[in-house]
Amino acid sequence: MNLPVHRSLLFVPGNRPERFDKALAAGASAVIIDLEDAVAPADKHTARAAVAAWLRPHHAVVLRINSEDTPWFADDLALCAAPGVAAVMCPKAERAETLAAVMAAGARALLPLVESAAGLAGLSALAAAPGVWRLAFGAIDLQVDLGLKDATEDELLPFRLQLVLASRLAGIGAPVDGVSTAIDDEARLQVDVQRARRLGFAGKLCIHPRQVAPVNAGMAPSAVELAWAQRVLDAAGAAGGAAVAVDGKMVDKPVLLRAQAVLREAAGSA
Repeated sequence: MNLPVHRSLLFVPGNRPERFDKALAAGASAVIIDLEDAVAPADKHTARAAVAAWLRPHHAVVLRINSEDTPWFADDLALCAAPGVAAVMCPKAERAETLAAVMAAGARALLPLVESAAGLAGLSALAAAPGVWRLAFGAIDLQVDLGLKDATEDELLPFRLQLVLASRLAGIGAPVDGVSTAIDDEARLQVDVQRARRLGFAGKLCIHPRQVAPVNAGMAPSAVELAWAQRVLDAAGAAGGAAVAVDGKMVDKPVLLRAQAVLREAAGSA
């Protein structure tokens, strides 16, 4: 799995090994095998064993382990260095010390899932911790932890922006937005994806294969954006450093940098 490419990250329950290969074939940038929320307590041991038996280097995945305050955390750590585990998603991430323990267990990269008040308070340390690839936003659990009642996306906006800011300050990639729970509401999914990309997120968690294609399309630059970016670069190159306008607007350094970023994003290297 090429870690910089992360527009769509598809969850698959760790106790459903018959779905693992299907998830890999769904077209997602990454597949997250979930040992946490998707697996009932009674099934934790068998799910872990099933994942361990299936893992192979040629089909690399992200592994979501159980949080450190559970009785399954220590056993889950034993899988972090297994061939085929390209990154580990750490749920309820709150302390850099926890991330260090996962790295010490052999994890190759970390995807901390920020979904609590303590996680938000510790964002700077989490983002700067060794091995962190991206931050991910856990909107549903965060609402519960904060006691938000029927929160709209307007109420969640400040928390999303905190992840974007912390990621930028730490010099890591842009964060991954949380799930959209309405599986059959494609219009709502499009709104969610457009908002995430507008805010500076570079990917989104998916809970069903049918969400993958819309997320991949929505998180990528549009044809209109690409054409604009190319016009800006062509005009700036032809001007040789002189002032130039594109589409009636002056092209200064921030505009040029944005155009370059759009083309990098399209290439999957943003």
